[in-house]
Amino acid sequence: MSLNVIQHIKEAVANLNPQEMRDHADRPLRLFLYANDDYEYRTMEDYFAPPQLSEGKRVELIPILHRASEGASPTLPYDLAIYFDRSKPGDLRQNGHAFPFDPDNPNRTVEEVLKHRRDLAIPLARHIFPFREPVAQRIIKKISKENALFSLATALPDVIPLLSLPWAVGEFASDTAFLTANQIRMAFFLAAASDREIGYKEQRGEIGSIVLGAFGWRSLARELVGKIPLGGGLIPKAAIAYAGTRVVGLSLERYFRLGYGYSRAERREAYIEALDRGKALAASLIESVRQQR
Repeated sequence: MSLNVIQHIKEAVANLNPQEMRDHADRPLRLFLYANDDYEYRTMEDYFAPPQLSEGKRVELIPILHRASEGASPTLPYDLAIYFDRSKPGDLRQNGHAFPFDPDNPNRTVEEVLKHRRDLAIPLARHIFPFREPVAQRIIKKISKENALFSLATALPDVIPLLSLPWAVGEFASDTAFLTANQIRMAFFLAAASDREIGYKEQRGEIGSIVLGAFGWRSLARELVGKIPLGGGLIPKAAIAYAGTRVVGLSLERYFRLGYGYSRAERREAYIEALDRGKALAASLIESVRQQR
């Protein structure tokens, strides 16, 4: 890797502020549970605080998960109200912060909350286990799409308005610098959602792997692009950016969850699958831009 590229990466990474992520992830969080009886309360509590949680984690949840009397409004400020499907207190039905809990499909509650309260996604994932995996998958999808969009931006200026990033596209001297910095940003997000420490020092190993892999996955891309029909023009570029970012994200998610990432063979297999996704996304983005012209 050239010294110029390394310098560009350092400059790009300087735009990131892990302290902002720490503050957001550790913001106070309060959930009120509504139910008709102790059995229904325990059903919800066992889902949001499953039995396998450590004692320490259960202590952390004490100020977060609260029971509320049926039909009574919380006297303290709260972020979410979750009510057992059969209770449905009338004063909550019109409240945008209230969501039903279906004991036969509790994951649906998580999906609905994340759909309507995206601002709480990372704090919820950090503290409440059922939110962790779906939030991690959303982070990986979002950052992978951003990197695919950026890879198109220099050639298709109309793509730039579609980007929603904490920095300006024009600040970067190379695609590699932007893609690498955004992958490091993804590492911060995933660490936060996985209840891990966030920061350059705390994640120096993961960050080092991302920087060292910035060219490694591109070498793999060059090898695979010749074997996988991606089409011409800009599609391969965007597909490669998407695939490389997705594989980094998937490996990091497993590392935070299980303590080890993808093997070389698993990275290769995941990369092939992600290239196909990236191709479809790139084609869709290019077509959207053409239709807007």
